[in-house]
Amino acid sequence: MSWREYWNADTPIYVNERHRTLHYQLVGRDLAALVPGPDAVVLDHGCGEALSAGAVAARCRRLYLCDGAPLVRERLAARFADTGNITVLAPEEVPDLADGSLDLVVANSLLQYLPHEEFTELLGLWHAKLGEDGRLVLADVIPHGLGTLVDVRALLGFAWRGGFLGAALVGLVRTALSPYAKLRSELGLTHYGEAEMVELLRERGFAAERRPVNIGHNQARMTFVARPI
Repeated sequence: MSWREYWNADTPIYVNERHRTLHYQLVGRDLAALVPGPDAVVLDHGCGEALSAGAVAARCRRLYLCDGAPLVRERLAARFADTGNITVLAPEEVPDLADGSLDLVVANSLLQYLPHEEFTELLGLWHAKLGEDGRLVLADVIPHGLGTLVDVRALLGFAWRGGFLGAALVGLVRTALSPYAKLRSELGLTHYGEAEMVELLRERGFAAERRPVNIGHNQARMTFVARPI
C-alpha cells in the first residue's frame, strides 16, 4: 500500500467526529487568513477532506481543491456542489491551469507523504502557475528529529482544549494498531530542516522564510512562505 492508496479510504487518523471537525475548522481559519484578497485565485494542493473550504472560498474569487485520492475528490465534489467558486481537481489536472494564473498555492500536511523527487517536481509546477506576486505556503512540514511522541503531545493538548481528550487516548491506541502505523514504519515520512527547505526553495526559484506560526495545532512543525523570483 502507498500513502495515496491509504488516503483513498476511511482512516482512523481522526479519533472522532469532533476531532475531525475542529481540525478542519482550525486549518480553514488559518488558510482563509492567508488569502490576499477577494479577487485571488487559490490552489489547495493535497487538500484532504477540506471540511471548512467554504471559509476559504468566501475570501477569494476561485478556489481549486486538489487531492490525489479519488474517493476524497468524489466527496469534495458532492460537499461543495453548490459552492460556485470551488473546483475540484485531480493532481494531473493542475498542469492544465494557465501559467501565472494563481495568487496563492497552499500545500498543508502534504510534503511528509511525498518522496523528495516528487516534491521538487511540484515546486517547478507551482512556480509556473503562480503569478509574479503570488505566494506558495508549505505548512505542517516535519523537521528532522521530530519523533512520534511530539505529535502525540500536540494531539493531546489539542484534545484537551477541544474537549475530546478521552477519545484521543482511545484513538491513539487504535491508530498504533492501524495500517497508518504500519505504513509510517515501512514507508516513513519525509523530513526537512529549516535551512534545507529555504535553500531548496531558492534553488527552485523562490525566496522563502519560515513563518513564526505553523498552520494547524502542532507548533513543533513548520510553515514556510515563498514567493517566485
